[in-house]
Amino acid sequence: MTKKTRNIIFLLLVLFFLVMAPIIVIYSLGWRFDWETKKLIQPGMFYFKAWPRNCQIYINNELKKKTDIFFGSVLIENLMPANYEVRVIKEGYHPWEKNLAITKREVTEAKNITLIPQNPGPTLVSNNIEKFFFSPNKELILVKEANPAAGKEQEWSLKIIETKQNIKSHLISQEDLKIGALDLLGKLEEIELVDLTFSEDSKKVILTLGAKERLYYFILDINTANIIPIDFLKINPEKLFFHTQDQNKILILSDSELREVDIAQKQTTEPLIKGIVYLYIDKRDIYYLTKEGFIFKTSNLGQNQERINIMPLEIKQESKYELQTLNNNIFLKEDSSLYLFLYDNMSFEKLIDPSTAVKVSGDSKKIAYFNNHEIWVMFLEKKYEQPQKEPKDKVFINRFSENIKDLFWYTDHYLIFSLEDKIKVAEIDERDKINIVDLAEFKEPQIFFANKKLYLLSENNLYASPELTP
Repeated sequence: MTKKTRNIIFLLLVLFFLVMAPIIVIYSLGWRFDWETKKLIQPGMFYFKAWPRNCQIYINNELKKKTDIFFGSVLIENLMPANYEVRVIKEGYHPWEKNLAITKREVTEAKNITLIPQNPGPTLVSNNIEKFFFSPNKELILVKEANPAAGKEQEWSLKIIETKQNIKSHLISQEDLKIGALDLLGKLEEIELVDLTFSEDSKKVILTLGAKERLYYFILDINTANIIPIDFLKINPEKLFFHTQDQNKILILSDSELREVDIAQKQTTEPLIKGIVYLYIDKRDIYYLTKEGFIFKTSNLGQNQERINIMPLEIKQESKYELQTLNNNIFLKEDSSLYLFLYDNMSFEKLIDPSTAVKVSGDSKKIAYFNNHEIWVMFLEKKYEQPQKEPKDKVFINRFSENIKDLFWYTDHYLIFSLEDKIKVAEIDERDKINIVDLAEFKEPQIFFANKKLYLLSENNLYASPELTP
């Protein structure tokens, strides 16, 4: 090879280096050439995290990757800024679909994807069930079970179902309740279970029974099945509560006054708090609305009271009021209108009218509230994950023509609710569209979601699903 040839090769290599080096540097910095716009741009990325693991990720109908089997996450790089049709699929589950935008040098995230099973297969737990009540610790279900024996169609009993194994055991029969004042009644079918309230530790319940247009009250120990009739009261109670500090006492609300009752001594105190419109107990704290329009909080039965609102509410004689607290957030219901107390300006903000109920998420950072046809979610804290939210930001989930019967949090990012005969699950990520799918269909189901399982009562049959969530 001549010297001239070597010089030419050297110059060509230098020229190649001078041309390629900037291209390599630009590429390493993340820049790409967009052939449509004929410009250099910096691409973005998708980051997904989904359950169950090992899901397929389709971008614009093209399979890109699968989520990993350890964390259920995946990173898809080098995407030009644009809108993309994303589908997350796995056999046996409803797909998750959404149009998401990629912007230059940014990561677009969807980190809370939960795929909903197409056939969750609820299994029968028990039949002849008329009512069911979950304990606060979600470990027990008390069920009112009809006695199918011949000639005893009107009789019933209370039984316990342990949620871990779905094992049912007998607690008390209707015959066991014919003690105290109820012993004077003749026929068992005249005794009806009106209400059942658990203690905070899930060890006892207050039974409210109705017979011959009267109400009767009992304390039932779940572990021993011991029944104590509360038949010594000389006043007519509106509501009984478990004591916030003493398990041997109860609290009664009567004629807008709160009294303390010693069960063993059968003694009732003078009124501890007067002028009560509505009273709500949250563990050891008592919240109550007075006739003067003030809301008070106390943990010591009227002593050391803290007044919540500075300006009094206008209490309407013909209106019905309710209080509820969820993680230091105070909700007031006036007839069908739901209000949230705002601590920053010490006033109430109307959330929805009419309203049915409000439910707090498992992470205590969000609430869902609904009426017969609409569902809303409100964020209580700042959310840094995409889509980002500020405190008090609201998300409208959907409006339905059918009646919404009940609603629960499925995960911290999904809701489960019954809609006539259907049970549906909806996400709360409102980017593009909100994914809403059918989970199951039963006739007029009463639902409860706990322990990652769906429990439902339909046609006097109690069903439970396998675990549905991570």
